[in-house]
Amino acid sequence: MAKELYDIGDAPPVGEVPPKMHAWVIRPERFGEPTKAFQKEVLDVPEIKDDEVLVYVMAAGVNYNNVWAGLGIPVNVIAARNKAGEPEDFHIGGSDASGIVYKAGKDVTNVKVGDEVVIHCGTWDRNDPFAQPGKDPMYGNSFRIWGYETNYGSFAQYTKVQAHQCVPKPKHLSWEGAAAYMLVAATAYRMLHRWYENAVKQDDVVLIWGGAGGLGSMAIQIARAAGAKPIAIVSSEDKVEYCKNLGAVGVINRKDFSHWGMLPHWKDAAGYKEWMAGARAFGKAIWDVLGERRGVDIVFEHPGESTIPTSIFVAETGGMVVVCAGTTGYNATVDLRYLWMRQKRLQGSHFANDDQAIAVNELVMAGEVDPCLSRTFDWDGLPECHQLMHDNKHPHGNMAILVGAGSEGEGASTALSDHSGMKRAVPAPVQDIHDADGEVKIPVDTTHVKEVYFEGVTAVKPDSPLAEVASTMIDNHLHMLVVNHDDGSVAGIISQTDLVLARQQGSPSQVAGMTAAKVMSPDALTVDLEETIQHAITLMTSRRIHRLVVHETKDGKKYAKGVLAMDDIVRHMFELEKRK
Repeated sequence: MAKELYDIGDAPPVGEVPPKMHAWVIRPERFGEPTKAFQKEVLDVPEIKDDEVLVYVMAAGVNYNNVWAGLGIPVNVIAARNKAGEPEDFHIGGSDASGIVYKAGKDVTNVKVGDEVVIHCGTWDRNDPFAQPGKDPMYGNSFRIWGYETNYGSFAQYTKVQAHQCVPKPKHLSWEGAAAYMLVAATAYRMLHRWYENAVKQDDVVLIWGGAGGLGSMAIQIARAAGAKPIAIVSSEDKVEYCKNLGAVGVINRKDFSHWGMLPHWKDAAGYKEWMAGARAFGKAIWDVLGERRGVDIVFEHPGESTIPTSIFVAETGGMVVVCAGTTGYNATVDLRYLWMRQKRLQGSHFANDDQAIAVNELVMAGEVDPCLSRTFDWDGLPECHQLMHDNKHPHGNMAILVGAGSEGEGASTALSDHSGMKRAVPAPVQDIHDADGEVKIPVDTTHVKEVYFEGVTAVKPDSPLAEVASTMIDNHLHMLVVNHDDGSVAGIISQTDLVLARQQGSPSQVAGMTAAKVMSPDALTVDLEETIQHAITLMTSRRIHRLVVHETKDGKKYAKGVLAMDDIVRHMFELEKRK
């Protein structure tokens, strides 16, 4: 007979779920600093819905959001859920985890009992209009952060999550390493890759605030993986080498400057002049790192109030400042002249969708991104860990807490990543090509890309001049070329649109000196041979593109095999209908 409650670290047989579990719990009557707010309790293991899974937590990651949950500010998350109709008068936090699937709802197809998973923290109602193929669920009203805005997070022996939140655990990582990165890594990935006109690409200059922090350490590596030039901003000299070791081409100490804060009013000539002198000095420090007088293509922002004015000032013409938080305050001021005259972009960003979480997880599995795990705590150390974060005394990078894992280092099974063993979550199949109102729908099926795509590609090298690229397109009547490294692996994609945008951004002489690497789109616009047609449809519709390069993966690298166009999918769709 199954036990009612297992001790921490004493795992039941896979698939056996006891009625009770240990958890660190926050209740309204003890809101306050972490050492007061978090208390151990024994609670019922939660029931799951048809599209959910129950995961036995091996390790949990640590984020500031559950410092806020314990304080009860800026939002009382328990009261907010009670107002929405949820009855629990407690909060189990934790928005990062690694673990093992112990139970799956009847509609779950992408994971099964026994799978080792990492959990991303984006949740949404599967019936939300923005959660349908071709849409971005991050824009839907139902979007919530698991383990903060939702209950039953990772600070317990079991957590309940929506199945789509599960991605494969990188096999080369320990349980604690696998638990440490996803929230910050997926957030950083969306910030750098989602905003397509300004998505990070080869040789872009990326200025990263808080380079030694959880977000910043991920951003440096993601930018580096795209071939960009990340510059880290830090607050002390002891963080310089840390950031350089992650791939930063240079590091700037913000304490060498004193102009931070809101802009002086534009009528305050003396104050504005003083601020401008500080901003220009900061801009020169960027030039010194680069060895050339060049602006920043992407500013990776999260301090907000104290830094936004300078971030916008140093951004290149047509560049982007992308912001995901306001750790120094929310009332940022902007000199609008730099936005409209230099056509700069101030872009908000928040966590990530499934595709972005999967993409950054693939970078981790390939060894391009390290979790930057700086310290691991045992189960009893959970309040202390959060207290360090509350007091701003936590170490660089990310922290984790052992839950089901007995000791540090457990869980790593290979030295290299392995992408096999788990399918992506897809919606239930559409039964008819038309809905009740006659609107045409693309049916969802499990056909693989390799069964539909057109084999063969035309490629150029990253250092190919744009004139050569244009001639190749014209001579071969092509809309898109693959850009290959010398070893044949995919570096990126270059389209006619990329060439037109390049021509609009510079004079003829400037464009003549450009290469394919300067204007190409990164290889996020590719799809694996083994992927499903449904995944390809999601990529195309969400990015509003008509074709993808099809690749196969060998030794962690992508090699182009052919092209999948939207008309191939439409043709395949109608062939399926004819067979019915």
